Amino acid sequence: MKRRYAICNETFGAMPLEDALAMAASAGYTGWEVAPFMLGVDGVGATQIDRITPAARAAYRETVDRAGLQIVGLHWLLAKTRGFHLTTGDDSVRRHTAAYLGKLAELCRDLGGEVMVLGSPEQRNFPPSQTWQSAMDNAAEVLRGVAPVLRQTGVRIAIEPLGRREGNFLTTADEAVKLIQRVNDPNVRLHLDVKAMSDEPTPIPQIIANHADHTIHFHANDPNRRGPGMGEVDFAPILAALAQTGYEGWISIEVFDDSVGVEPMVRQSIANLEAAEPQQ
Repeated sequence: MKRRYAICNETFGAMPLEDALAMAASAGYTGWEVAPFMLGVDGVGATQIDRITPAARAAYRETVDRAGLQIVGLHWLLAKTRGFHLTTGDDSVRRHTAAYLGKLAELCRDLGGEVMVLGSPEQRNFPPSQTWQSAMDNAAEVLRGVAPVLRQTGVRIAIEPLGRREGNFLTTADEAVKLIQRVNDPNVRLHLDVKAMSDEPTPIPQIIANHADHTIHFHANDPNRRGPGMGEVDFAPILAALAQTGYEGWISIEVFDDSVGVEPMVRQSIANLEAAEPQQ
């Protein structure tokens, strides 16, 4: 099976959408992953999403389609927002967070996407005064509150474990799966990220194998915050593990340091992955 590679739209910063898509397509990407704040969704409450009209959603999707790419879904769901939190003890905030995620699911559907990556550590870390068990209970409640909208839209949420440098909640794939099992809904699954998995003591290929049944999305990057193959991580065993476990989802490039330049990073990342793919 030919691997499907996507790239996250915030990579291109303020570059015009058509130019960014043309660069991605010419490099060989076929998927486009969207951070909502790149669409102007960065305020308080779900009203910001409502301001993206049906016509604007259709136009964005058509622009991506014309460039020969497919919208994979959304990530950075709660970035640049205020008033939302996954594990808080505040009942009202949890209800508003569930409603906001539901609005994002509708946006994702309208754009043609099928998955939403739930990372956003600032909106899920819990204070010393709160227990881990309470944080898990509250997070599960929020996700169960989103479940009806997920079923209506056909969108799935992929829980993203993040490393210990990012916070104190869902820092391993095992912990993320415990939350998924607690929610117990087929539309709440697992996302794996190479930078995050590099923080775990378990080798990355083993993490992939251990959680193959739950994984529906994947981010490729390096702990140095650059693209895949631009640091010390060997991607050949990682891609081999994905192949061996039958993973058929997207591999999205997510970078945080583009100091080498956007275009070199975009092109080198996918070239490095293609070179590391197992030989047929």
